[in-house]
Amino acid sequence: QIQLVESGGGLVQAGGSLSLSCAASGRTGGRYTMAWFRQAPGMDREIVAALSWSGGSSYYAAPVKGRFTISRDNAENTVHLQMNNLKPEDTAVYYCAAGPALPTIWPGNYEYWGQGTQVTVSS
Repeated sequence: QIQLVESGGGLVQAGGSLSLSCAASGRTGGRYTMAWFRQAPGMDREIVAALSWSGGSSYYAAPVKGRFTISRDNAENTVHLQMNNLKPEDTAVYYCAAGPALPTIWPGNYEYWGQGTQVTVSS
């Protein structure tokens, strides 16, 4: 079992920045892809970004490409999401997830999930 805990959400004005962090604990020895998903009210959960264990394979959803950066520190068992130039449409609950060896966009492929952290971007 892996436990994931997100932090760093909050309220920011459009154009601002936020940094999310996710700390993993438990059986963290596996080479998991780490990902960030988000879910806005009434919407399906969608991939934001994903990064393989080695860092050699990554994925960014089109709406965030060029604005968000995912990174990870395997020694510290943490993954981060730097979000710049935030837009009101980025408002959602953001979830950290651990999944298969290579990044995938499908939530069902991820085995472990955090509780989520709210990000609200005001216009």
